[in-house]
Amino acid sequence: MLVKKGVIVILNRKRLTGAAILTTCLLLIPMTSVKQFGRSARAENHQTLTEQIHTIVNDKRLKGAIAGVSIRSAITGEILFDHHGDTRLTPASNMKLLTAAAALQTLGSDYKFQTEVLADHRHGEIIKGNLYLKGKGDPTLLPEDFDSLAEQLKLQGITQVNGDLIGDESWYDSEYLSEDMIWSDEDEYYGAQVSALTASPNQDYDAGTLMIKVSPNSGEGSLSGVKVIPETDTISIINNAKTVNENEDAEIKINRKHGTNTIVVSGTISKNSNPEKAWVAVWNPASYALNLFGQSLKKHGIELKGEEKLGKTPDQAIRLAEKKSMPLSDLLLPFMKLSNNGHAEVLVKEMGKVMKEEGSFQAGLEVIRSVLQEEGLNPDDMCLRDGSGISQISLIQTNQLSFLLYRIQDKPWFDFYLNSLPIAGMPERMVGGTLRNRLSNTDAEGVIYAKTGSLIGVTSLSGYVRSEHPLIFSIILNQFIDEDEMEKIEDQLAIVLANYNGETNAKAD
Repeated sequence: MLVKKGVIVILNRKRLTGAAILTTCLLLIPMTSVKQFGRSARAENHQTLTEQIHTIVNDKRLKGAIAGVSIRSAITGEILFDHHGDTRLTPASNMKLLTAAAALQTLGSDYKFQTEVLADHRHGEIIKGNLYLKGKGDPTLLPEDFDSLAEQLKLQGITQVNGDLIGDESWYDSEYLSEDMIWSDEDEYYGAQVSALTASPNQDYDAGTLMIKVSPNSGEGSLSGVKVIPETDTISIINNAKTVNENEDAEIKINRKHGTNTIVVSGTISKNSNPEKAWVAVWNPASYALNLFGQSLKKHGIELKGEEKLGKTPDQAIRLAEKKSMPLSDLLLPFMKLSNNGHAEVLVKEMGKVMKEEGSFQAGLEVIRSVLQEEGLNPDDMCLRDGSGISQISLIQTNQLSFLLYRIQDKPWFDFYLNSLPIAGMPERMVGGTLRNRLSNTDAEGVIYAKTGSLIGVTSLSGYVRSEHPLIFSIILNQFIDEDEMEKIEDQLAIVLANYNGETNAKAD
């Protein structure tokens, strides 16, 4: 699947999950491009760390671009190499390193999100008045979780709701998108709206999205089959996609009309091809989640006399059922391994709600700044605009980022943090994450634990070298044209770091 602005274009290949624009592309680097920096080079290369990195950061491919590189000893925190380390650069998804650290520090690794079902009054098996579904930010709610809530009501003997079914998303404010999200990304799964009441289609937990499955029909020229997963009444489909001969080029396009839940499917799919899938962000996730719960009530024999609406839960409402999420320590895996933007922004709002009683981006970012200051960083020297890094305006210095990574190593939650980072060359999706197809068969494989990041003109890689001579590094490259070449430069730097032998004559560039 290729992701283009305004549309999702599916070519006949499997879906790449995670935040595709924000996370670094899963590029399999040809071994010829890194051979001189790979395993074969270890015995022959007698250059110091500084000399090797200096050669790479002065590569002609970086002409016209800006490279910020900061290398520290993981043991002492000493800067071993610094190239524009105090220059403010756009971090892309490396911003998630700050968000995850702040969330663990303020919320705790055991923190769980909660979803509640409440009622005005209950009289035997009948709810007198309204039934309320109150969301408190859980980004991991699946259709089966709504079934579980309905099952809890059924086991209590409830068979009827006389009033309305009310969805309550008031735990957070009504600013659904971070301030720098561009309108053309609003239907992309990495740009989903942030609501306190939301749902995910599967265990990637892309909250506020659903899956569109397009299948070929037997007759050439006939309309293709389109299925929405999970099924919901909040979406309408305009299907213009046609089935073509297997020898013809096929391309399916899917986009949601601006400000609506009308999804247009167009293009062609080959007659003998497998079904194609794409994830699309919905408009108004709270209504989407509420509709899924309404379906679950019906499935469990609970009759709704009224309508599905959005509103607030009265203070005097009685709680009937609840669902708690996985702990934050577990949520970190899909969040960081797959670079899930929605998780980042939910955590920002949740930190604001818990620490400042305000579930807003502004309050959450203030919490992040406070944590950074407590750890000895200078947040006044940064520009933090969101929690995910999708902003092109956010700025941070690699020296500050590497210092944060050094400081948090003694935190009780650090092991959860470290293990959430993608591990270079590890093929398992929830191990290698966005690095699973990079740095395979090099000395960096299994040694580099790092967060990737990518925007147009931005790529980043920051994390840890887990070797005999452990290092901390932050690499941020900005203002370039060829992203593939920049990723190769990152990989070359990572291999040099993996081969570091502990020489003491390293110094700032």
